[in-house]
Amino acid sequence: MKPQAIAAIVLSAGYSSRMGAFKPLLRIGNQTVLERIIGLFREAGIGDVRVVLGHRADDVVPLVEELGIRWILNEHFQDGMLSSVKSGVGSIEPDRDAFFLLPVDIPLVRGHTVLKLKEAYRECGKSIVYPTFLGKRGHPPLIGARYAEEIVQWNGSGGLRSFLREKESDAVNVAVPDEHIGLDMDTPGDYETILGKWADYEIPSVAECMEVLKERDSVTDELIGHSRKVAQLALTIGQALNDRGFGLNTDLICAAGLLHDMARDRPRHATTGGRILRDMGFPKVAEIVEQHMSVEVRPDRPINERDLVALSDKLVLGDVVVSLEERFQTRLERYSNDPDIRTAITARLNHARQLRTRVEEALGTSIESVLANRSSNDRHGDAVACFTSRFLD
Repeated sequence: MKPQAIAAIVLSAGYSSRMGAFKPLLRIGNQTVLERIIGLFREAGIGDVRVVLGHRADDVVPLVEELGIRWILNEHFQDGMLSSVKSGVGSIEPDRDAFFLLPVDIPLVRGHTVLKLKEAYRECGKSIVYPTFLGKRGHPPLIGARYAEEIVQWNGSGGLRSFLREKESDAVNVAVPDEHIGLDMDTPGDYETILGKWADYEIPSVAECMEVLKERDSVTDELIGHSRKVAQLALTIGQALNDRGFGLNTDLICAAGLLHDMARDRPRHATTGGRILRDMGFPKVAEIVEQHMSVEVRPDRPINERDLVALSDKLVLGDVVVSLEERFQTRLERYSNDPDIRTAITARLNHARQLRTRVEEALGTSIESVLANRSSNDRHGDAVACFTSRFLD
C-alpha cells in the first residue's frame, strides 16, 4: 500500500463548551493543539490530512490554509460528533485505502502509534484497526475506506461507536506503548493535565515502559526482574541526591533503568536499544540506554541520570543488589584464560569504583546506608512504593 493512500481526518468542529476556551487554538508548547495533531500525522508519513471545522471556523481557516491543509465545513456541527464524522468521511475519495479519525481534544497520541497502526493495517487483513493500551481501546482508529459510504449513511443510535460495533468481526486490536490514546481534554483541569504530560512527553511512563518490553518477545522474566531492580536502585539514589539539591529527573532515571537492557539479545545491545527508543520518540531515554555500559567519571560535570543508571546496573546481579566486586567476579572468572578481556573487565570495574566513590561523596554517605535508611525516610519510601505499584505487579 502506498503511504499516500491513507488519509487522516481531524475532528475540530465542536463548541468546546466544557473547556471554556476554544480547544483547537489552545497552546501546547510553542504550537496550537490543532498544529500539534496535524504535525503528528505528517511526521508519520500521512500527507493527506484534512480538518473538519464548524464552530468558529473563520478563526481556524487561516491557520489550516497556512499549513496547506484541506478543510471541510460541517454546517450541522451543532448536531454532534457524528455529523462531523460524516462530513469528514464523506470527503474520502475512491482512491483512498483507509483513514484515521482523531478528535482535536486527544492531542498527545504518539507518532509511533500512528506508524504501528499503519503497519498493522497493511499486514492484518482487517479493515478496522484500534490502538489499545493496557487492554483498553483508544484513538485514533484506522478504518478501511470500504466503510466510508456506510458511515455517511449511518443513522443508528450510539453514533460511530455503534456502527463500528457491528463490524467487530472485521476489526483487530493493536497494543501500543502509548497512554495518551485515551487522554482527552474536555475541561480546564484536563488541559492542565495535558500540559503536564507534554512537559515530559519524551519520557515514557512506567506503564508505557512495560508495554515497550512486552513488544519484544525476547524479554524474559529474569531480564525484567534485573531491570526493575536497577530502576529501583537508581531511583532511590536519585531521590537521596535530590534531597541534597541535585535536581535529577527521577522519571527519566526510572524509564532508563527499566529499558536499559531491552535489546539484550541483540549485538551491541546498548546501541541497538537506543536506536529503537529514538525511533519511538524517546531520545532522552535513548541517550542513557546507549551509554549505560560506560561508567566514565567526569569530575568537570555534575552527577547526572546516566551515571545513576550505569552505576546501578553494575551493582545489580540478576535482581539482587551486590557489591561491584561480586558483580564483576563472574566475568573475570569466565575469561580467566584471556588476559586481554580480563584487562578490559578490570578497567570497567575500576571505572565503576570511581563512579561509586563520586556518588557517595555527593550523598555524604554510602549507598548501603541510603538503602538501609530508605524505609525510615518517607519521601524515599513513598517514591519506591509508588514505583513498585505502578510496575504492574
